[in-house]
Amino acid sequence: MSWLFICRNNLKASAGNRTLLGVAMSQQQQQKKKKKKTGIPDRWLDYRPVGSRIPGTRFIPFKVPLKAALNCQLPASQSFDLWDLLDSVRRQNQELGLIIDLTFTTRYYSVSDIPQCCAYIKIPTEGHRVPNDGAILSFKRAVRHFLSQNQDNSRLIGVHCTHGLNRTGYLICRYLIDVDGLDAAAALQLFNSSRGHHIERKNYIQDLQRATKRSNRGIDEPERNPIMGLAGGKKPAKLIKHKEKVESNTTAQHVKASGDESVENQQPKDKQQSQKQTKHRARRRYKTRDKKSAHGSAQGHDPAS
Repeated sequence: MSWLFICRNNLKASAGNRTLLGVAMSQQQQQKKKKKKTGIPDRWLDYRPVGSRIPGTRFIPFKVPLKAALNCQLPASQSFDLWDLLDSVRRQNQELGLIIDLTFTTRYYSVSDIPQCCAYIKIPTEGHRVPNDGAILSFKRAVRHFLSQNQDNSRLIGVHCTHGLNRTGYLICRYLIDVDGLDAAAALQLFNSSRGHHIERKNYIQDLQRATKRSNRGIDEPERNPIMGLAGGKKPAKLIKHKEKVESNTTAQHVKASGDESVENQQPKDKQQSQKQTKHRARRRYKTRDKKSAHGSAQGHDPAS
């Protein structure tokens, strides 16, 4: 009888430990996801901040500049914001006129971080996949509109995604191939040498080399006008936390009003709701298991058993 009693208690204790381990692992995963959403982009430090002007074009590629709340997590020598971008372009004896943001998020910086001297347009483009025809057309329209409005100067079009490499390189090369008439090898060589890094994603390279040219129909019909930056200078550090929420909302409202969050780039609402329900059920399951484990342990140690 005592042997069975000991075995039963050991099994219950083991089940309770597994439940606690599952809860701990779940909490660690949530912390990692939270850190990923609020921290420096993965592998961001591996890439040069800014490339050089691509010869024969107005393009200059760079990685995403970060707002002050993210840059403060880095040593000063590794930080990179929009003012650093302007300084880098000016050191090349160039002037930046337009920023095309291809990132699929609004967390890296907001409209109020952009210098007043720069125009800005966001074309949310999902990573890893070859950009769809809608994103390609939007990019071509933004470039053509800027060039038509700036024929009397040589201001540059800055393009960035997260690393300023794959989505950035693909869309710049796609423009050079489809609109300027370059062959894929020449376009890739120009971009890679100017960026200082080579496009890494094979599916992007293969599409540029093997796929047919995309249509240029409608590229002279602008979808919307860029907006001008709002920042008159770098913000004092003490104001960063106070304004961060407001700035994030400003960018999100601009994206929504601009029609940037197209249906194909959004996660379906029913999928979002399903994920929330799944997480809720998982939390309830853990709580139920904990209660059962605690109740069983109490019964096992009851002297009256």
